[in-house]
Amino acid sequence: MTLPDLQKKIAQWRLLGKTVVFTNGCFDILHAGHLASLIEAAKHGDILVIGLNADNSIKGLKGPGRPVNTENERALLLASLVMVDAVVLFSEPTPLELILTIKPDILVKGGDYKIEDIAGAQEVISWGGKVIINPIVEGFSTSSIINKIQNS
Repeated sequence: MTLPDLQKKIAQWRLLGKTVVFTNGCFDILHAGHLASLIEAAKHGDILVIGLNADNSIKGLKGPGRPVNTENERALLLASLVMVDAVVLFSEPTPLELILTIKPDILVKGGDYKIEDIAGAQEVISWGGKVIINPIVEGFSTSSIINKIQNS
């Protein structure tokens, strides 16, 4: 979904009293850990929006061999999941500008982050939203999948 289209949808959802949850990530090779994280994030509201790192963003974060799957392929997979209501790409290193634009009610991040280290957390709190840190499901990572494939 384009950002302008997402802004229109969010306005409609808000008119209906829906709670918008936002999470983000690379989701380069979709795995069971990603699915568990998205299922958990979706439980916190009515609408789940995913900010998806664009290809150029992933190259900067993960290195020249990444992403494995293109942004369009990753967006299609995520958008087809039943718990996902919208997927929007962002090219910046963090989703801060995207968060400031869509103003989610709840920001969910997976991992062992501290709230002060999460992009957009203070801003979401400032407009009365919540920040939730969901634990990562151990044993799943895109890097380990890539290593397994390369070493087999």
